[in-house]
Amino acid sequence: MDNKEKQSQIEIASQIGRLLRDAFGKGPQSIFVSIRRPFIVIYLRNFLSPTEKILLQQEQVAAIQHTRDLVMKSLIPEIKAYLLLLAGMNIQEVYYDWGLHNHSGVIVGIENEGDTLVRSPGEAYAGKEELHDEIERVSHLIQKKPNDIYSCMINERTLLVIRNGILVNIGKEMIRLGFEEVLKLAERNLAKRYLRNNKQFAKILKSDLTDVFADWNLHLDKGIIVFILTPNAP
Repeated sequence: MDNKEKQSQIEIASQIGRLLRDAFGKGPQSIFVSIRRPFIVIYLRNFLSPTEKILLQQEQVAAIQHTRDLVMKSLIPEIKAYLLLLAGMNIQEVYYDWGLHNHSGVIVGIENEGDTLVRSPGEAYAGKEELHDEIERVSHLIQKKPNDIYSCMINERTLLVIRNGILVNIGKEMIRLGFEEVLKLAERNLAKRYLRNNKQFAKILKSDLTDVFADWNLHLDKGIIVFILTPNAP
């Protein structure tokens, strides 16, 4: 990474931190920005406001998620504008998720990559084929086997997985009837349960999993998974 890229990432972290602090009353304690075009992954640590802390103690997780969804939808245009200004990235898709048990979160941006990305084999990394097989198995338990899976090791601590074609007919009908938020909440809860409790991922990647995040663009029938890794010492 050259000095210009490093400075860009520092500026992005600063601006995202300010946006979140202004919107939630408290920003993340630390922000890690990782770019591997067409992707940017922004990992947030120690991000929980005093009000959210009380709600979490009362097990009002759904209330926190609903409020954050509303706020994030209003922030996405500004986030896209800053990424274009500071990194020259024309972001078309934004995903986000929270690890409330860890007081953590992630924001993922994807530049316009058309339909070619998922058909590209991408760069190899240890355990890639086995990981895709396990993702297919878990996806089938929740909805169905994805039409396409693409994964990218953004850096040694950040693995991004993209799944296309995961909705079954009942999910599509719920979206048509206006139950997108309910469907997304159900998807998130199920996915987190299967992903976090699955010891196979750590075994395949030979790494401890610090965090696992998942989000969807239901209208695109597309989902992302982010694994935050802590590589095991050799």
